[in-house]
Amino acid sequence: MSQTSKVKRTLTGRVISNKMDKTINVCVERRVKHPKYGKYLKRSTNLLAHDPGNRCLEGDIVIIQESRPHSKRKAWCLLKVLEKTMNQHAVAESAAEESLL
Repeated sequence: MSQTSKVKRTLTGRVISNKMDKTINVCVERRVKHPKYGKYLKRSTNLLAHDPGNRCLEGDIVIIQESRPHSKRKAWCLLKVLEKTMNQHAVAESAAEESLL
């Protein structure tokens, strides 16, 4: 008997909040076609993902993967950070470091 492994889904999105401990809020945007008019519309979904190392900052582009439920709403896990962004806190910290030099 062969065991079938379920393929886990992966999604790409932007981190919109990292204020929780070991949790990030990821906005995943998709384009859907209107059934009657044919125009493409943007739809977005906010998902909570597990970030064990607190690596992500707001604005980062990340890949998340489906996982076991970690809590009531958190059933995704951070797989990879594709693009790091300089947010306001990082810019302020780098400016403070330069002023000390």
